[in-house]
Amino acid sequence: MGWSFPLSPLVTTITIVLLLCVTLQTKVVKAFPLYTQNRWIVDGNATRVKLACVNWVSHLEYMVAEGLGERPLDGIAKEIKSMGFNCVRLTWPIYLITNDSLATLTVRQSFNNLGLPQAISALQVNNPSLIDLPLIKAYQDVVKGLGDKGLMVILDNHVSKPQWCCSNDDGNGFFGDQYFDPDLWIKGLTKMATLFKGVTNVVAMSLRNELRGPRQNANDWFKYMPKGAEAVHGANPDVLVIMSGLNYDLDLSFLRKQQVKLSFSRKLVFELHWYSFSDGDSWTTENPNQVCGKVTGRVMRSAGYLLEQGYPLVLSEFGWDLRGTNQNDNSYFNCLLPLAAQLDFDWAYWTLAGSYYLREGTVGLIEVYGILTQNTTLPTTTFLLQRISAIQLPYRGPGLSEVEAHKVIFHPLTGLCISGKLEPLKLGPCSNSEGWEYTAQKVLSVKGRNSTCLQAEGEGKEAKLGNECSVWEIVSDSKLHLSSKINNASDVCLDVDSNNNIVTNACKCLSGDKTCDPASQWFKLIGVSELKNKTVLLLISKPQLLNPIDIFLLVQQTCDHPLNERLRESYKIVWIPLPFSDTWTETPSSDHVLAELSALLDMDAREEEWTVIGCGGSSSTDIFRLQGMQVMEFVRWCSKKLPRPTFVEGSCNHSCFVSSRENERLSQGTIICLVCKRPMKKLVVYQP
Repeated sequence: MGWSFPLSPLVTTITIVLLLCVTLQTKVVKAFPLYTQNRWIVDGNATRVKLACVNWVSHLEYMVAEGLGERPLDGIAKEIKSMGFNCVRLTWPIYLITNDSLATLTVRQSFNNLGLPQAISALQVNNPSLIDLPLIKAYQDVVKGLGDKGLMVILDNHVSKPQWCCSNDDGNGFFGDQYFDPDLWIKGLTKMATLFKGVTNVVAMSLRNELRGPRQNANDWFKYMPKGAEAVHGANPDVLVIMSGLNYDLDLSFLRKQQVKLSFSRKLVFELHWYSFSDGDSWTTENPNQVCGKVTGRVMRSAGYLLEQGYPLVLSEFGWDLRGTNQNDNSYFNCLLPLAAQLDFDWAYWTLAGSYYLREGTVGLIEVYGILTQNTTLPTTTFLLQRISAIQLPYRGPGLSEVEAHKVIFHPLTGLCISGKLEPLKLGPCSNSEGWEYTAQKVLSVKGRNSTCLQAEGEGKEAKLGNECSVWEIVSDSKLHLSSKINNASDVCLDVDSNNNIVTNACKCLSGDKTCDPASQWFKLIGVSELKNKTVLLLISKPQLLNPIDIFLLVQQTCDHPLNERLRESYKIVWIPLPFSDTWTETPSSDHVLAELSALLDMDAREEEWTVIGCGGSSSTDIFRLQGMQVMEFVRWCSKKLPRPTFVEGSCNHSCFVSSRENERLSQGTIICLVCKRPMKKLVVYQP
């Protein structure tokens, strides 16, 4: 969800304001289709795209996406975007596309056949345009509705026969099962890939969810999964192909001995599932530190190793019982988040909707993992959103620095990080965290602040910044405790008090004890790369009109925007006073200014082209987004009729335009005229 706000009237008194956006070194805007580059997923500009997805169930008997009876599709898509997701893993059954008698059923008929008149009534209220569409067309409309809000989609073949998943004997588990005909499966994949060819927000297809059951074996996996991949790629070469493993997608270890052979490259991705029940009830019957160490080891051996072999890995299902009373889930989630942050893999949370039209014979069954409430109107808990926000943005990858720039100290229980900007030390958003260095001497120092390091003062006391550096050992089987000795005697561990202050207390639950909860003392050092890309907001004006109050308000409205904490250092503001001219003109002198600025910002010679964004016309309320930032928006406010803008190297004389992000096939850094649909490279705007 974008935010917009008008600039202060004081700021708009500036005689000449020129807003320019330039992208340095690499480009951030996604250029579809997507590819793989080693272990990363990248766009057409070779810049990493991290998939931060939510699952949306659409594979049950009625084959309609859950929650559409409670809220309009447009509102659901907006809600998904507002929660920080950029992607939806949308499930579907093979029969939806291969069984004509099912595919041609309308949504109304499908619900009616299952005796769900209340669902029909609800859809007629909230999504009347869908109610009489054939099921496959309704599915297409959901994909389009997500794309209209800038959300990518993974088409996930969940089952063959539409039903709840999964069990060992449901007939949907493995090749050759009652409802799992390999030939029909390949036919379905081919038809679905063909149907969505050219739909740019469909970026991937998952071949099959959770292979399982007594028939499962690696030989048949290698026999059929490559055939499915080839079928998808042959029909739609743009999409990524995602392969699941065995044993409910817990096990990809068999790929150590034999690699997948495909005729195509740069499109293969693997997926993993991980829930608390994947390891039984061990989270409550054993010591949490020891279980966390054991389970993360299993995850790395069974699937995580693929990252080291150069394959992208998507954790395509994980979830948390949002009632908060499931201790097995609570401990598991506290362990999963630091590993997800450390490995920085792509993921999809299970699940979106808070209830089902009909699941396993129960109408309106509540989904305890549902990120939205039962009526799909609000997030079930904002605490979950806070916790997963730390893993929604990328820490590393192509388009980011090749070397680790600094670390953040991540606290998985809260999803926050230690901020070293103020004392007492507190937790805050990871995107706004101070950068830390963990030295060979095991000292935690604040990057860029000489001799400033983390000090343990004693049990029950606040940790402080100073120049008497404590030694911090990473201890316990979980490797999530940071421990230090006080006066070379007693050990204390970093902890968090009820006010989110950073303190040190006696280390707890290191081993043996099955009943205590160490979560408040779990921290993870996460390596973070700084963006090579930065967006520059350039202000050119007469200097005498920029008084200190104006400057303060302008900086406050940009740097202190409420969502800027998630955009740490993604842009810079540069002001250039031009006392030699009353108006900005496209002359050799102005080109010289831009050239000088390019040199000042160490721009690559190939990236020196500027894009100037402004508004033209007295009634203009055009919204533009600074390139490289998906949520920061500014509204250009023109209070009086302005002279017609001057277009340089442009292709028309019209004054209406939109940013190129709304024209997917055009490259970043262009302005597109709404009238003639032609690109313009420089646009000058005069303020009265």
